[in-house]
Amino acid sequence: MIVSFVYTLVIMKTIVHVKTDKRIKDDAQKLASELGLSLSDVVNASLRNFLKSREVTFSAVPQMTAELEELIGQVENDVKLGENLSPAFGSAEEMDNYLESI
Repeated sequence: MIVSFVYTLVIMKTIVHVKTDKRIKDDAQKLASELGLSLSDVVNASLRNFLKSREVTFSAVPQMTAELEELIGQVENDVKLGENLSPAFGSAEEMDNYLESI
């Protein structure tokens, strides 16, 4: 006796037309490609996030990157330890002298 199972996966796709500036679309496609993604992947991820969170956030405030946060953390640590800091200067001449001495 031979038993066979056949599984069929049906994937429903649709096309969404979005009006945007050509430069924005091209730049977004390029960035997505650099990350190994398609623009469709980016849009789908955004839509999934919108459905999950039920919110859209718009902000004019720039967000810090992980690299910038790390750099600021290093600077804060240096300040605490008093390392890698230049002295305070009373004049531009003092600053020039200091810079020429290092």
